[in-house]
Amino acid sequence: MTLDALKIPDTPVCAAALEVAVAYCSPALLNHSVRAYVWAAAYGEAQGIAFDPELLYVGSMFHDIALMPEFDSHTVGFDDASGHVAWVFGAGAGWPVTRRQRLVEVVISHMLDSVDVTADPEGHLLERSTSMDISGRHMDDFSDPFKAEVLGRYPRLGIAQEFLGCFRDQAARKPDSSPAASLRDNIAERILTNELDRIG
Repeated sequence: MTLDALKIPDTPVCAAALEVAVAYCSPALLNHSVRAYVWAAAYGEAQGIAFDPELLYVGSMFHDIALMPEFDSHTVGFDDASGHVAWVFGAGAGWPVTRRQRLVEVVISHMLDSVDVTADPEGHLLERSTSMDISGRHMDDFSDPFKAEVLGRYPRLGIAQEFLGCFRDQAARKPDSSPAASLRDNIAERILTNELDRIG
């Protein structure tokens, strides 16, 4: 597979989601969000997993949005807060409640250890892709040339250090949050030794 062969959904809702991500995410987090979709969609297509491209794309754009100061919550973890932002976006996009709820599930699921592909294919793909992009899991999902192509177009821009800083800040303020649990599980070492940072 090549990056140009991967179809990026071009619906008005996807364009609006990207516009929000561009407006609020740092350059490193924006590229991470785009790569999250690319890895997820490429893996889904390669494995023959049926998924909703629009739902996956919007989930990718919003899954980390609450790491940004404008959407940071001092009462709930960033994954839950990102889900709330996504729900509001879905309402503004005219999505029915059931589709908004699915979007929230996809966003929140990216922090789980694993997601059942039959119950939530988009959540499964997003969990797998974000795990690869941040902590270096599932490196064998793609060839080295494809990884280099993706990173050449959407470079990492210091995402490891920025992301780890966000997680440490979240954990310090919200010790019961998923970032706090991840740090206790030694995610810092995995983030800082991610093989992708040796590629681009």
